[in-house]
Amino acid sequence: MPSATASNNSNLSFRIAEFETLVEGLDYAAKGETGCNFFSPRGELQTALTYREMRDRAIALAQRFARAGIARGTRVALVAETSPDFLIFFYGCQYAGLIPVPLPLTIHLGGHDAYVERLRSMLAKAGAEIAVAPADLLHYLKEAARGLKMVGTPDDFYALPAEGGELRPFAKTEACYIQYSSGSTSLPRGVFVSQRSITSNARGIGQHGLHLRPGDRATSWLPLYHDMGLVGFCLTPMLSQVTIDYLATKSFALRPLTWLKLISQYGGTISFSPTFGYELCATRGLNGSAKTIDLRRWRAAGIGGEMVRAEILERFTETFAVTGFSPKAFLPSYGLAESTLAVTFAPLGKGIEVDRIDQEHYTHTGNVSPVNGSVNARANGKANGHAKARAARSFVICGAPMPGHEVEVRSETNAPLGDHNVGRIVVRGPSVMDGYYNDPAATAAVTTPDGWLDTGDLGYMVDGRLVVTGRRKDLVILNGLNIWPQDVEWAVEALDDVRGSDVACFSVIETDGHERMIVVLQCRLHDATAREDLRKRVAATVRRACGADCRVVLVPPKTLKFTSSGKLSRSAVKQDYITGEICDLNLAYAERDNPAPAYSEQRS
Repeated sequence: MPSATASNNSNLSFRIAEFETLVEGLDYAAKGETGCNFFSPRGELQTALTYREMRDRAIALAQRFARAGIARGTRVALVAETSPDFLIFFYGCQYAGLIPVPLPLTIHLGGHDAYVERLRSMLAKAGAEIAVAPADLLHYLKEAARGLKMVGTPDDFYALPAEGGELRPFAKTEACYIQYSSGSTSLPRGVFVSQRSITSNARGIGQHGLHLRPGDRATSWLPLYHDMGLVGFCLTPMLSQVTIDYLATKSFALRPLTWLKLISQYGGTISFSPTFGYELCATRGLNGSAKTIDLRRWRAAGIGGEMVRAEILERFTETFAVTGFSPKAFLPSYGLAESTLAVTFAPLGKGIEVDRIDQEHYTHTGNVSPVNGSVNARANGKANGHAKARAARSFVICGAPMPGHEVEVRSETNAPLGDHNVGRIVVRGPSVMDGYYNDPAATAAVTTPDGWLDTGDLGYMVDGRLVVTGRRKDLVILNGLNIWPQDVEWAVEALDDVRGSDVACFSVIETDGHERMIVVLQCRLHDATAREDLRKRVAATVRRACGADCRVVLVPPKTLKFTSSGKLSRSAVKQDYITGEICDLNLAYAERDNPAPAYSEQRS
C-alpha cells in the first residue's frame, strides 16, 4: 500500500512560481518530498508520485522521444486521463521540446461518433503527429488519428529505447502547450500557451490569488484537459512545490462526497469547483461515514468555470456547517483559457460578496442599477432598507485583476464604460495568449483594435472589481428586453419534475422577422397529460421570471449538449433545434398548438 506524499518539504525553501519555464520549476520541486497522489472512487490511495520521481520518469521519456527521432516542436496529443501517465507525458514533452496537446475524455461529449469527430478536429487543427491514450480509449484515438506518425498507449512509448536521447527543453521565450477552449458558444479552438504565459499566470494565482504558504495542500477532481484543472491544479501547484491529491472527474460524479473526504483526511487547504460541484455535494448531504468529515483546514474554496450562484453556496454552507467549513473560505474568481486561466480573484478570507441590481431596469435598458447601494451584501442576499419593493437580481463579485493584468468593460464601439454599465469584458496582461494555434482569423476576431483580448463575456465593474453577467452570444434580446438565459434556466430548474442541467434557453429569428425565445427541457414524464401540465408550468414560470413568452420544447433525457468541461452549450442546442435534430416529445401537441417555425439566418 503506497504512502501519500508529504505536505511539506523538510529541507527546501518555499518558492511561489518564481520560475521562467516548467522545466525549471519541476527541477526545483524535485529536490523536495512533495508530489501527487491518485485515489480510487472510494478514496483509496492507488498511486503516489513525488516530484522527484515524476521528473526522473519525464526525463527518461524525453530521451525516448529524442531517440525515436521526433523533431523538436512536434505536437503530441495526450488524452488527459487523471493519471500519473498524463503528467509524465506532459512534463516529458517539456524536457523533449515537444508541444503537448491535452485532449478531452468521452465524458460530456455524447456518443462514439461525436467523440471521435471532436478528437479528429482537434488533432487536425493542432497538426499533431503523435497521439497517446490509455488502453481503454485507444480505439477512439486510432479511429480519429489516421495518418499520424505514432499512435499508442503510454506503455508503447515507455518501451522505446532511451540510450543516446538528448534533452531539448523549452526556453523561457518558447512554447509550452496548446490548450483547447471548452467551446461553450463555438467549436473549440487551440489556445497557444507560451512558457511566459503559464509562469506569469501561475505566479499571479499563487502569490496574489491564493497567497500560497508552506504546508498548503491541493485537492482536485477537475479534468486535466480543462484550464482550471491543468493550470490551477497541476502546473501551478508544481511550480510552487505544493502536493496535489487527485480524484478522477468520473469518480467525483459518482461519489461527490469522496472529494470532501479527501480534503478532510489529508488536510487539504485549497480546492476549486464550478458551482455545480458544490451543488452535487449539498444534494447528497451528510450521511454515513461522511459525518466524520472535517473541513476546518479548507481555507480557499474556489469557484470558477461557470456563473457563480450564491444560493447554491449557501446550501453547501448550511449542509456542511457541522464539518467546520467556513463560508469565508469561498473564493470567487474569473478566468478563461485565452488568458491561460485566471484573470481576477476576490479577496481571500472574505467569502461571497454580491451586487444586487434592479432586475426590471436592466431588462428594459441593458444597464444595471444597484438596489439601495447593496454592493457589499453577503451571500444571503439581504440588502439594506426596503429593497424588497423592487425585483432584484444578485450577482457575485469576482474580484479585481491580478497584478500586471488589466480588465475593462467596453461598449460595442470599443469605448470604456463606467461602473454599473454592462458591456464586453476585455483583458490584457502577460498571461494572455499569443493567439489561437494556426488560426489567425480567429485570433483577429477576439483582438480589439488596440490589442486587448475580447473575452466574449458580458459584465460590469464595481469599484475596480468585475461582475460577470454571462456570455455575449447567449444573451436573449426579445422585443427590446434583455434576458439572461441562465435566469430562465434556473427558474425552470426549481420546478418539480425538473433536474439541474435539464434546461436550455435561447432565441431564434423566424422568417417573419420576429425573435422567439425557446426553452428546451429534458422531460422524464411518460404520461402525456403530465407532460402538458409541465409545459404550461414552465411557460408560466418563464413569464414570471422575465416577463416574456416562450415556446417550450420537451425532449428526452440526454438531448442537451455540453462542452468538454461540462458547461451547457446553448449554441449547439440552438443549432440542433434549427436543423430539426431536436424534436418535441409530443409532436401532435406541438403541431397543433405550437406550429413548427421556419427560420431565417440566425442572429450572431
